[in-house]
Amino acid sequence: MEPTRDAAPVTRSTARRTGRPPLTERRKAATRLDIARQAVRLFADRGVAGTSAEEIAAAAGLSTRTLWRYFPSKEECVRPLLTTGLEEFAERLRAWPPGASLVEALGLDDDAPDPADSAEVAQLVRLTRGEPGLRAVWLQIHSEAADAFAAILAERQGGGPPDLAVRVRAGTLNVALRTGVEEWADRGGAPGAPPLRDVLRAALATAALPD
Repeated sequence: MEPTRDAAPVTRSTARRTGRPPLTERRKAATRLDIARQAVRLFADRGVAGTSAEEIAAAAGLSTRTLWRYFPSKEECVRPLLTTGLEEFAERLRAWPPGASLVEALGLDDDAPDPADSAEVAQLVRLTRGEPGLRAVWLQIHSEAADAFAAILAERQGGGPPDLAVRVRAGTLNVALRTGVEEWADRGGAPGAPPLRDVLRAALATAALPD
């Protein structure tokens, strides 16, 4: 992993937002996502060790100095492709309506197709298997997600810090989602492979999380 450079901090908050983000924020988000896509393409072709930050920046049409303003290391460049789904799940958990099941709350109760960037995400998740730097980013993201889930579930139960039961439940939810995504990515492209929603529903059913 390349050493961290001095750069503006990258926002990782899953705090609830209202309304549409400002234009500048949307542009920054679009730039981060393009960087992530270029990084995945290069990592898949050359490996992480064989790809430089300068090459990622050039592929995204940026200077290397600008790249460091968005991400502290080349491995972190993939973060936007890995966090989007978890941030959406966190938002859905915050809005969990009374009487709805966990599957319904997470929006997994329909048969909508996989997201447009699902092929890139699947490729990236497969890369985390053999690239320690990317694996570290993937696991860090899920560690952050587990903490966010715990805070949301604790608030749903009346507030206060998450107790042991809440932390275990949040951790189980997090592991079920991570394992489901990894299983889906490993099957990606295989004939008859199930869509992501089906795999995540199966993972949650196996975890037997209470509603």
